[in-house]
Amino acid sequence: MNLLTTILIITTALSLILAAVSFWLPLMNPDPEKLSPYECGFDPLGSARLPFSLRFFLVAILFLLFDLEIALLLPLPWGIQLTLPTVSFMWASLVLILLTLGLVYEWIQGGLEWAE
Repeated sequence: MNLLTTILIITTALSLILAAVSFWLPLMNPDPEKLSPYECGFDPLGSARLPFSLRFFLVAILFLLFDLEIALLLPLPWGIQLTLPTVSFMWASLVLILLTLGLVYEWIQGGLEWAE
């Protein structure tokens, strides 16, 4: 067997063993004392689970999406290694145009509007 097959077998076996052990371990017994937030020995003043605005979540997802696209765009000239720099420029321009179209689509759909 070659090294890749050996590593694949070991990682698969280890994953299956860890998954089986996690089912056999005793389950946690939740009670109100364990589920309450710890506040330095004081009684909790209120619930620690506050409602989370969906707008913050959508803005965070959009930021991650566009940030990841830009991070993938930066090494593009070295990654494709084309002989003509104009072809690399055209590919980078295509990615930027698609990214801009996605941003315009989100704007039109109201994903960037904060107040309703």
